[in-house]
Amino acid sequence: MTNSIQDAILPARLQPGDRVRFISPASPVPKGSIETKVLEDLGLVLECGKHVYDIDDTIDYLAGKDEDRLADINEALRDPGIKAIIATRGGKGAYRIADGLDFAAARKYPKLLIGFSEITILHMALLKHGMRGGIHGAPWSEHFGKETAASFVSAVTTTDPIVIRSSKNEPTQALTTSGVAEGILIGGNQDSIATAAGWALPNFDNAILLIEAANMRIGHIDRQLTMLINSGIIKNVAGVAIGQYTECGNATDPTGSTKCTEIDILRERFGRLGVPILGGLPIGHGKNPRALPIGTKAVLDANAGILSVTAGVQ
Repeated sequence: MTNSIQDAILPARLQPGDRVRFISPASPVPKGSIETKVLEDLGLVLECGKHVYDIDDTIDYLAGKDEDRLADINEALRDPGIKAIIATRGGKGAYRIADGLDFAAARKYPKLLIGFSEITILHMALLKHGMRGGIHGAPWSEHFGKETAASFVSAVTTTDPIVIRSSKNEPTQALTTSGVAEGILIGGNQDSIATAAGWALPNFDNAILLIEAANMRIGHIDRQLTMLINSGIIKNVAGVAIGQYTECGNATDPTGSTKCTEIDILRERFGRLGVPILGGLPIGHGKNPRALPIGTKAVLDANAGILSVTAGVQ
């Protein structure tokens, strides 16, 4: 599927006056909690989906009923005047509606889908159907700083390559090997990638796998990566770009014998692939994560500690 992804039309870069719409495809967001300054400074016209602040009466970790959340995103996909769809947050629940996206509308009216974490599964579903326009990242959380905002602006407004450097402040930098790899950048949140296995994933062969995670124990990380490798899903990737594994680590072990860390598990699992690995990327749920396009060509240079990604807009 990577060839069809590469041939897909890129959405237009955002410009002043463009309409963008907030939706909540996963978990609910409190009213007034969305920081919009970065978007307003770009001169964008901000709108909200009809159900953006809903909470499901029965399953209260969902931002309204499945059909309403799906209706909001499909309404935005079908509107040729909407230039970007922005997920208010991740959480849980996007996996319940990913197969219902209006892929025909997404092809007819290319636009950006912006978000990360749980939104990865929506990015994957669109890529599976040969559509680009995913931006992994968001600038509206209270713990995101100037670096996050600047990277977001670059990702949605310029056609220059997005360059992200490995940081010694990120624990996953210890996973960096050597070598250079090229391919379409595909991935995002590990849990969402694993959830999409078998029904909403594009072909990862010869791609650069981007992966990050939050709030996962080492056994959970191990299980998911083992499944993704042994099933063949990521067995033939060209390289692995590893972001932030935030608040991950050991579960309580009553014997006190568990000494390995998430870094140990990531090294052992990804080491089996025999491809260049670049860790230490400030991408994910940690401090000042960078935004970047998904579904465009990337060069992973583990020797130089750089991931360079072709722009996701034209």
